[in-house]
Amino acid sequence: MTSLQNKMMGSILYIDGVTVDFDGFKALNNLSFTVAPNTLQAIVGPNGAGKTTFMDVVTGRTKPTQGRVIFKENINLFKYDETSIVDLGIARKFQKPSIFPNHTVMKNLELAAYKNKSIWSSTFYRKINNNLHLIEDIANQINLDSFLYEQAGSLSHGQKQWLEIGMLLSQECDVLMLDEPVAGMTDEETYKTSNLFKKIAKERSLIVIEHDVDFVQSLNCHVTVLHEGAVLAEGQMKDLKNNSSVIEVYLGR
Repeated sequence: MTSLQNKMMGSILYIDGVTVDFDGFKALNNLSFTVAPNTLQAIVGPNGAGKTTFMDVVTGRTKPTQGRVIFKENINLFKYDETSIVDLGIARKFQKPSIFPNHTVMKNLELAAYKNKSIWSSTFYRKINNNLHLIEDIANQINLDSFLYEQAGSLSHGQKQWLEIGMLLSQECDVLMLDEPVAGMTDEETYKTSNLFKKIAKERSLIVIEHDVDFVQSLNCHVTVLHEGAVLAEGQMKDLKNNSSVIEVYLGR
């Protein structure tokens, strides 16, 4: 077995030599790393490091100049569009919550579940109509079990972030990509979000892009530092804080 096959084996995402060239500017420059199943992984770096472009490539919003992203060892994501990639099992949350403010928390979760037509048309629809256990379990997981019948628009900013994460969970995706999920949260909400992510990562993979270094360290997870579209360093945040290159290009700014 080759070293390439070894890296792909057991990974849920395999990013291999991905380059995105915008008229001579390389937003990603031969980017390569892996994401394992049921793990929590953070991606950090200065502005312009390529974090958003990376998410755009994985989710089908941007087509790379070269390279590939392999999902579940044998699915080349570059053959699929955005909608198809969601159907395959990769969901993305943008920084600003995207919810239905005039609907209840319950309805928001149900509408998100409805997007997964294969589940909805088989067992999921009947389970929701016969009992509320699945939705209630998700609501409990995202700290909104006491708010199921409240309008989503009345929630705090942090609670809206949790609701959108719950909506992604309702879609039964294998990989959740989250862009600055704790931006604007209170300290208590940030603490609860750290615990929430650790629980979610027991069942699916989370990729978190975040500028809050203390929050990233609280996740106690593998961290990839990007700089100029490539991997600068990898490891635990507590160790990366002592990395001279990371300090120079990111933490020292």
